[in-house]
Amino acid sequence: VGALLAATTGVVAASVISMGLISLPIMLRYGYDRRLASGVIAASGTLAQIIPPSLVLIVMADQLGRSVGDMYTGAFIPGLVLAALYAGYVFIVTMVKPDAAPGLPLEAQTLADADGKARRTSLLVVAIMAGLAGYFAIRETGTSPGPDFVVLTMSVGVVVALVIAVLNRISGLNLLSRMAEQTIFVMVPPLGLIFLVLGTIFIGVATPTEGGAMGAAGAIILALMKRRLSFDLLRQATESTAKLSAFVLFILIGARVFSLTFYGVNGHKWVEELLVNLPGGQVGFLIFVNALIFVLAFFLDFFELAFIAVPLIGPAAERLGIDLIWFGVILGVNMQTSFMHPPFGFALFFLRSVAPKSKYIDKLTKRSMEPVTTEQIYWGAVPFVIIQLIMVGLVIAFPQMVMHYKDGAVIIDEKKAMEQFQLAPATGDMPAIDLLAPPKIQ
Repeated sequence: VGALLAATTGVVAASVISMGLISLPIMLRYGYDRRLASGVIAASGTLAQIIPPSLVLIVMADQLGRSVGDMYTGAFIPGLVLAALYAGYVFIVTMVKPDAAPGLPLEAQTLADADGKARRTSLLVVAIMAGLAGYFAIRETGTSPGPDFVVLTMSVGVVVALVIAVLNRISGLNLLSRMAEQTIFVMVPPLGLIFLVLGTIFIGVATPTEGGAMGAAGAIILALMKRRLSFDLLRQATESTAKLSAFVLFILIGARVFSLTFYGVNGHKWVEELLVNLPGGQVGFLIFVNALIFVLAFFLDFFELAFIAVPLIGPAAERLGIDLIWFGVILGVNMQTSFMHPPFGFALFFLRSVAPKSKYIDKLTKRSMEPVTTEQIYWGAVPFVIIQLIMVGLVIAFPQMVMHYKDGAVIIDEKKAMEQFQLAPATGDMPAIDLLAPPKIQ
C-alpha cells in the first residue's frame, strides 16, 4: 500500500498521514506490535522519496542538470527493490515473532464467502492470468525490457483483471471469491492513477509536469466518483499547496544566497578539489559523500541538502567519471533517512501527529486501547533506516539497477553529431553552415 501511495502522490507527508489514519488504528486493534506498526507506516511512506513520481528526484535532476525522465527510469528498480526489502524484513519478523503481527480473527474476516472460506487461491490465479496476459500483449508490441515495459504490462494486467471481475459479477458464475472480486475493484483506481502518472511519462506521451497534472486530474475525478470531494477539502488542498510552494521558494532563495556567497569566495573550487583528491577514487568519494549526507540528514531536510550540498558535490562526481543519474539515485535513497531518524525525522513527526497520544476506546471492539508513544515510533524506525543504508550499498555495488536507463538511448559521439548537423553546400548563393565557426555579427 505504501508503494502504491508513493507512486500516486510522490509526497512523503501524504503517504504517511494517509496510512497513519487508515492502517494504524486497524493494526493496533488486532494487537500488532506498536514499534513494528509505526516503523512500517513511516518507512513505507518514505518510499515516495525514491519511487517515481518522487518530488526528490525532480529536484535532484534539476540540481545535477539531468533529465527528470532518466532519473525516474533509473530510480524505478531501486524503489521496487527497497519496497521488497521492507516486505522481507516484516516477513522475517512475523516468522520469528508471530505475536508482533498476528493474523486476523475469524470475526474480522468480513470478505469470506458464504461457507466461511476466503478462497485466496482465486485471487492468485487472476493475478497470474492478468500478469501473463499483460506480459505477452506488451511483448508483441516490441517494447524493450525496462520500466516502461513493466508499467505497460501492469496496466494491461489491471484491465484484464477488471474485465474478469466484471464478467464474474454480471454472470453470477462465482468463479472468483468475494475477497478476490472486492480486491480487484478496490485496486483498479489507484493502479489506473499510477498509469496516468508513470505510464504516460515512461512511454513518452507526457513530460513529468504533464504527467503530474494528469495524475492530479485523475485524483479529482476519483474523488468526485466516490463523492469525497467538497469545497472545504479543495480549499484545504489549495492552502497546503500554497504553503508548500512558499516553503520551497524561501528555501531556494536562501540556498541561492548561500551559493552565490560561497561561489564568490571560490569555495566551490576548494570543495571540488578536496573531494576529487580523496583516497580511493570513485569508491572513496562515494563512501565519504554518503557518510556526509547521512550525518547532515540528522539536521537538514532533503530540500536543504538538494539545494545546498548537491551543487557542491555534483561537479566533483562528474570529474571522477561518475554517472550523475546513478549518483542522484544513490543520494535519493540516502536522503530517505532524513525523514526517518531523530531529531528532525519528518515522517516520524507526521506519524506522531495522527497516532493516538492517549488512551481511547476503539469504535469497533469498544475496548480501551493504549496510546502510541513517541519512543515507540522512534525505535520502530531504526530497522528501516538500517535497511535504507543497505540499499545505498546495493545501488553502489550493482550500478546496473540504475544504469539500465541508457539501454534505450541512442548515443552519438561528438564528431558524428557534427557531421549529421553539418549542412551540405547549397546550389544557389547560400553557403554551407559551419557549426564550428564563431558567429559573425554585422
